[in-house]
Amino acid sequence: MMTNAIEIVTPDLCDAHPEVAVLDPLFANFGGLEAFYGPIRTIKCFEDNSMVKQAVAEPGNGAVLVVDAGGSHRCAMLGDMLAEQAVANGWAGVVMYGCVRDVDILAALPIGVQALGSHPRKSDKRGEGQRDIDVTFAGVTLKPGQWLYADNNGIIVAEHELPLS
Repeated sequence: MMTNAIEIVTPDLCDAHPEVAVLDPLFANFGGLEAFYGPIRTIKCFEDNSMVKQAVAEPGNGAVLVVDAGGSHRCAMLGDMLAEQAVANGWAGVVMYGCVRDVDILAALPIGVQALGSHPRKSDKRGEGQRDIDVTFAGVTLKPGQWLYADNNGIIVAEHELPLS
């Protein structure tokens, strides 16, 4: 499940699998890997990244962490330290429906990160949020166990792993 070993092209996947869901084009690439994929694990939180910190400290096993941060543009929910921990623990990527920071460092890390934008302010730490639940944003409901594929063309979601050949 090494994301940098196989080139992912979401337009080709969409052509071959018209049943996939496509997220609205709201996201920009911030990570060092422009293309990434893996099974989805979810977090829902708002301006509190405690659950994000908890998740990236656990083994990712090639999964993609999908964070519904409510689309907030008032703080960053992922920065260099949490991204470095995600890399060390084997996460393939993070899709943040919110903002990230430390973007120059994120761009140098071997992980996929897509987010709405960047923001220099850190989030609160109140221990609030939910994990492993269905989340809905960008016109799609994302569920734990579905597969997410992302590149510079966009983000798609499939009910099961798609062949990449």
